[in-house]
Amino acid sequence: MTIAGSIVLIMLGAILTWAVEFDLAGLDINIVGVILMIGGIAMLLFGLYRVRVTREIVHPASPERARETVYEERRYVDPEV
Repeated sequence: MTIAGSIVLIMLGAILTWAVEFDLAGLDINIVGVILMIGGIAMLLFGLYRVRVTREIVHPASPERARETVYEERRYVDPEV
C-alpha cells in the first residue's frame, strides 16, 4: 500500500501543479501539488527501503542458508458426507 499510495500522491500532485488552472482565494493549488509530490516521493523512498529491509531479514544471503533444502508436504482430507 505504501508504494501504490505514494505513486497516487505523486500523480495527484503533478496534476494539481501542471494541469489545473484554478484559483482559490488564499490557497495556491500549485503549492499544494508540490507538497503532495514531495510527500509522495518521501513515502516511495520509505516503502522501497522497507521492502529491501524485509527481504534481507526473510532471505539472508548466508552460505549455510543457501544449501539448506526444506520440503513442505500438505495433506488435505475431504470431510465425510
